[in-house]
Amino acid sequence: MDPHAPFVAPVKTAGEPGDPCVMVIFGASGDLAKRKLIPALYNLAKENLLSREFALVGFARPDLDMEQYRAKCADDLKQFATTSIDPDIWHWFARRMYYVSGDAGTDAGFQKLAHVLQEVEREHGTRSNCLFYLATVPALFSQCVRQIGRVGLTEEANGAWRRVIVEKPFGRDYESARSLNAEILEFLREPQIYRIDHYLGKETVQNILAFRFANGIFDPIWNRNYIDHVQITSAETVGVETRGGYYETAGTLRDMVPNHLFQLLSLTAMEPPVSFDADVVRDEQAKILKAIQPFDDRDVLTRAVRGQYGVGHAGVAYRHESKVSPTSRTETYVALKLSIDNWRWADVPFYLRTGKRMPTRVTEIVVQFKRAPFVLFRRTAVERLEPNRLVLHLQPDEGISLSFGAKVPGPVLRLGAVDMSFNYADYFNVAPQTGYERLLYDCMLGDATLFQRADMLETAWKVVAPIQNVWGALDPREFPNYPAGTWGPEAAADLLARDGRQWYDGDTSTLRRKQSITGDPLATA
Repeated sequence: MDPHAPFVAPVKTAGEPGDPCVMVIFGASGDLAKRKLIPALYNLAKENLLSREFALVGFARPDLDMEQYRAKCADDLKQFATTSIDPDIWHWFARRMYYVSGDAGTDAGFQKLAHVLQEVEREHGTRSNCLFYLATVPALFSQCVRQIGRVGLTEEANGAWRRVIVEKPFGRDYESARSLNAEILEFLREPQIYRIDHYLGKETVQNILAFRFANGIFDPIWNRNYIDHVQITSAETVGVETRGGYYETAGTLRDMVPNHLFQLLSLTAMEPPVSFDADVVRDEQAKILKAIQPFDDRDVLTRAVRGQYGVGHAGVAYRHESKVSPTSRTETYVALKLSIDNWRWADVPFYLRTGKRMPTRVTEIVVQFKRAPFVLFRRTAVERLEPNRLVLHLQPDEGISLSFGAKVPGPVLRLGAVDMSFNYADYFNVAPQTGYERLLYDCMLGDATLFQRADMLETAWKVVAPIQNVWGALDPREFPNYPAGTWGPEAAADLLARDGRQWYDGDTSTLRRKQSITGDPLATA
């Protein structure tokens, strides 16, 4: 057996500890590491999902020694932990933490890193398995990979694996995404690259596949014969906060659509895979992305809406935020109407929207079914039939709800809308998590199902390319065009109104349901 041949690690069974390994976090002093990664690793340790032969190495610019880094992580965990901190577990975890001070642009730090990894392997028996997490600014992604490649840390031999997790955004457009893929692939093979999207760590996102394909009552109606349309919403109440400088170069389209929203779209619309093997699932997701009807310039003007928040009851205007130009053209809101050109979804529109400074923080997928025929109710007091609606709630409260019509008690035939709801916290009594636990654990197991593949990402960028081109060439009209704390510009409502539809806003629909059952007009006040 060739000791230098690429190693394909056997996939372990979920529920057992991950492989022995050392995890290296580039950007270990940043927000992502302290708010998400360290708490997620602690949660995995608490659930006995980290190998006894696990270790962690932080890599960042600040000049800290090992004890200072451990103390910093302890303070950060006290602030951002999602569960109570067990002193014994933290002591076990902290003894496996190391630190290297270095700059991604110089060789010295990476030579030191290679030396530390050898020491960690001897101390903790990590078997030369290394998981590198690029929690840095995107400009350093390819540079970090190049540096670890130069010192031989990407080479797999003698049964050891080397994997790299790359944060979003992966590129700025189609060409830059292709270029970044090519640069990384100079030192890594595709199976070693794990392009992460923390949305896919949400329980409900993972449950989409189980919900669709494990229940015989839903898949037969998951098609154009029964579904009227699908809405995918990702709304935030906050503005750009301290990220004004980044947001000015990114914007909502780049930041949210090719990754978060398209991942949710592909999982919702994909055909049943023949197995849950990572590439089999991702093959089906890729087919959906490739089937999205391309935009031409006219489509961009009629099927894509951009917005920017102005002064409102929920905060200041985007142009008044720190590090934002007072004449900024950057969008903080995007709405799209997409069509999928395949047999299952022909003529079923998919409406996507995402924005900042919205009334509610919510991410959800709404599947609205076609109305039943009204003929039976023509001579009753029922004025109209409401469509059935299935809502997959991703955040902040993860769960699933299904609305259907039921007769209101009484001598007159009246219908009221009823919600049948399932909430993860109520049913399974699970501890709060960061959303990164499952993703880190899967990477340690070698399961890439929830990570984006190169072809998926490039296809997603290709879909939004015409939108980027048109929006880059034309000045936005009337920016800012929606007050902070509202559901976006009027043009977004018109996008659905032209089709005789409207956006599903959970709070509003709840009040509407209350009125339909009680007959109380004040219920909508």
